Amino acid sequence: MSHPILFIDRDGTLIEEPDDQQVDAISKFRLVAGVIPALLRLRDAGYRFVMVTNQDGLGRDGYPQRAFDEVQRLLLGILESQGIVFDEVLVCPHRGDEGCSCRKPGIGLVAHRLIRLDWDRARSAVVGDRQSDLDLATNMGIAGFRIGRELSWQEVAKALLDSPRTARITRKTKETSIEVAVNLDPSGEPIAAIATGLGFFDHMLEQIGRHGGIDLRIQVEGDLHIDDHHTIEDTGIALGAALRSAIGDKRGIGRFGFYLPMDDASARVALDLSGRSFSRFDGTFTRDKVGDLSTEMVAHFFRSVAEGLQANLHIIIDGENNHHLVEVAFKGFGRCLRDAVRRSDPSGAIPSTKGVL
Repeated sequence: MSHPILFIDRDGTLIEEPDDQQVDAISKFRLVAGVIPALLRLRDAGYRFVMVTNQDGLGRDGYPQRAFDEVQRLLLGILESQGIVFDEVLVCPHRGDEGCSCRKPGIGLVAHRLIRLDWDRARSAVVGDRQSDLDLATNMGIAGFRIGRELSWQEVAKALLDSPRTARITRKTKETSIEVAVNLDPSGEPIAAIATGLGFFDHMLEQIGRHGGIDLRIQVEGDLHIDDHHTIEDTGIALGAALRSAIGDKRGIGRFGFYLPMDDASARVALDLSGRSFSRFDGTFTRDKVGDLSTEMVAHFFRSVAEGLQANLHIIIDGENNHHLVEVAFKGFGRCLRDAVRRSDPSGAIPSTKGVL
């Protein structure tokens, strides 16, 4: 599995930059506030670190190599003592007027990384304190963050690890055309915008969004002139796939979930975001339809969700009122999903002894 990389500047980003803009003595050494907790959190979330630094005139009379090395040993020693290790330290010793290809924002120092396929560009970023660092990020085609008065290391870690988990899936077949958009981390009340052509099915999908605590948008055009089978089946597959995509690598999530009673009906729902698809649905309906939804399609819908989500899903329902039986299954799944996708581990660890899900 590819890993994300943080390409990190040194002076002004890891250690405070003095007025003369040259950290060439131990007496000038100060760590930037919050850098160690942020890097530890990012490390635990799977990030690797590469230092990329311009050191103007390094090795010349005004900035001898030994002065740089002394500070560098102290910096790396402190970080290593806390479990923070750099895969590489890349240094450009040239001044801005020398026209080298390695000075940031040029990509000379990182060119060998750009041709490799073993890192996750979508999650990687450059972190620095100057415009040249942001320009390097642009030249590399990855995100950039500028540490300073308006952005702290804590906020960088939050932006990289706690950003809303979203996904959009389009599924088109000869029977259906479906678009599903989900946001697992809405900023306010969950939003549901559902239009499948089946009123009662729309209402049930709204229950998943509301009780799952997620924004859910679903638009479906299906062959309802035949029956509701393809519309419900393909919606389930697309919804499951969208949820799987939004969850991402599953770091820090609860993984499991359970729930729920409703009047005369009750549902026991067990969900495991295991990466393996399995579905069990136990329950008896005494009517063929509730509204315009075929009750035989309820179990099939959840089997389709489990397939798209690549999850183990067990639902057992009991009760008398068929409307309540259907609704408690959808509500129960929503509440179960809420627990399973919630970020509950601040370390960002994978919730498995295998280290992968």
